[in-house]
Amino acid sequence: MPIYEYRCDSCGHELEKMQKMADAPLTDCPECGKAELKKLISAAGFRLKGGGWYETDFKSGGGKKNLHESGSKAAAPACTTGGCNACK
Repeated sequence: MPIYEYRCDSCGHELEKMQKMADAPLTDCPECGKAELKKLISAAGFRLKGGGWYETDFKSGGGKKNLHESGSKAAAPACTTGGCNACK
């Protein structure tokens, strides 16, 4: 479930609320009681877990490293389209 941030236009109170995507946005401020809450736009936060995620961005040491495996290099998925350099 995503966490949404809200700010009251009346008193400036800010809060976070875990809601389903289908839930209606909050409108009433828990601090002042006025219907002045507005949903804020912020960066999404998420966590990648499990054995299928690779550490590749801005790293030295060349190549993909499967973080789930204890230090061993994992092979990249094979190309089945023939469009990569390895298939030519």
